[in-house]
Amino acid sequence: MSKQILIVDDDQDIANLINYSLKNEGFNTIMASNGVEAMKQLEQHPIDLIVLDVMMPEMNGLELCQTVRRSHSLPILMISAKSEGMDKITGIMTGADDYVIKPFNILELVVRVKALVRRAYYYHGAPKEGGILELGDLTIDKKKYQARVHGNELKLTSKEFDILYLLASQAGQVFDSETIFQSVWKEKYYDSNNTVMVHISNLRDKLEKALGYKVIQTVWGVGYKIESV
Repeated sequence: MSKQILIVDDDQDIANLINYSLKNEGFNTIMASNGVEAMKQLEQHPIDLIVLDVMMPEMNGLELCQTVRRSHSLPILMISAKSEGMDKITGIMTGADDYVIKPFNILELVVRVKALVRRAYYYHGAPKEGGILELGDLTIDKKKYQARVHGNELKLTSKEFDILYLLASQAGQVFDSETIFQSVWKEKYYDSNNTVMVHISNLRDKLEKALGYKVIQTVWGVGYKIESV
């Protein structure tokens, strides 16, 4: 079933652009021009993700984000014309999962929406109670931020864990370096960036040392994947 996105922006041109682009990617969309209207839509419809502008009349994006977070855990992508670092920090602190600065590349926004939806909802098979994933001898607990092999915790950095969870939650799917970087670091990716390769290498070494066999596979020229067990 297609995920339903609530687009909240008082700039009709931008809202229409986002609406068209997300619908073109197969999402269902609902639009609101301010925070008050958005809350009504949230009460009346099942919403899977919110694309939320900061500067709006009646109830701004930061206020809406705080209100939504009191009763909902759905992903929120915040957009703003402001570029100051503190504005971004404030957005994240009020509960936003990601942040895009206007003017933005619409393709980047779509990629970020897809990444948030993927992390929040898509799994290979049903996770066990508490969101725990199990792949053979490997157990991954998202809430505790822990990965264990035969009950022994693996010493992973936060980025290594995020990469592992991303790949394991969609076992069998190939992720390229750009998608991994934007999903985990939430920053713009550059072709010369070898950050993902280095983290994958370190993560792979730790997993193979603990398990005794290869978990992360490289699909040459495409990306990385973890096969289901």
